[in-house]
Amino acid sequence: MKYLVVILVVVVMLWLMLRGGARGRAAKAPPRAADKTPAAEGMVQCAHCGVHLPRREALLVGEGAFCSDAHRSAGPRPS
Repeated sequence: MKYLVVILVVVVMLWLMLRGGARGRAAKAPPRAADKTPAAEGMVQCAHCGVHLPRREALLVGEGAFCSDAHRSAGPRPS
């Protein structure tokens, strides 16, 4: 009985390897450009509340960067 189980396991493993190998090579698509990780972006700190945000989302003013128009209007927080 134990030999039957061993033979069955070997047959199943061979079947999975052959089936996966034949379809795996044909089904693989070339990597797409969208799969690439985006480049790291610079972060700035809001001069009013101190929250960190990406530079492209910040409102940059001569005295610093702000996270919103309300904080830009309020100005930098006093030290």
